[in-house]
Amino acid sequence: MIIQICIGSACHLKGSHELVELLRTALKENNLDHEVALAGSFCMGKCNPNGVTVQVDDTIVTGVTREGFRDFFNEYILGKA
Repeated sequence: MIIQICIGSACHLKGSHELVELLRTALKENNLDHEVALAGSFCMGKCNPNGVTVQVDDTIVTGVTREGFRDFFNEYILGKA
């Protein structure tokens, strides 16, 4: 599984760095850190006013926030791992 987090200007301001840390921690806690490639990406062209854009394999998820991280992780990472 490949997870790309937008680190472009808009997503950076919306907390992409924090999402990277949340993902690293959650992957480690779920023993997925060796099965998932985590990468940064510049603008994916799917900006959302509420949160960060994240691509999981071929699926683009927009508007990911710290508050919604757990739901995102459960659906898009654990649900596909």
